[in-house]
Amino acid sequence: MERHPTARPDEPPSRNTAKEFGILIRQLATAAGYDLTPGKGGRIALARATGMSESAVGRMINGVTLPMPNQFEQIAKVLKTDVRNLLVAAEVISREAWPEGVIPDVRSATEQSQQSPEAFADAWGITDPVIRQTMIASIELAIRLQRAQDTEHSSAQTGAP
Repeated sequence: MERHPTARPDEPPSRNTAKEFGILIRQLATAAGYDLTPGKGGRIALARATGMSESAVGRMINGVTLPMPNQFEQIAKVLKTDVRNLLVAAEVISREAWPEGVIPDVRSATEQSQQSPEAFADAWGITDPVIRQTMIASIELAIRLQRAQDTEHSSAQTGAP
């Protein structure tokens, strides 16, 4: 599932990536107890557990498309696997970008300096322009939502409108 050794970092993943990713997801889902046989309800249950639409789950397990970047973590949690495995399998990152057994310490990096979403994309080795922009937009949205929630929580504690 690795990129061809001569592939440029800005090239899209190989055509087989989605197909191979679908095979991996089917294996993990089956191991996690999801019966993906048509009519058995496993796809519906997997869609509910991951927060994805049934059609998106179907396209993913059939090897037609890859999930959105913001869906990888929940998929990994539901399928009881490491998100790193999914990101590498989908060719979002290389094995070298996140060596096995290494847990990126995003929190300490944030606490040490106010890094930008772009810096985090660089640190995670996200080079594909579409995936990179989706990740950056997701981070920016999460920051705005958290700030709004913090403001609302603070107002509720002080009784301010």
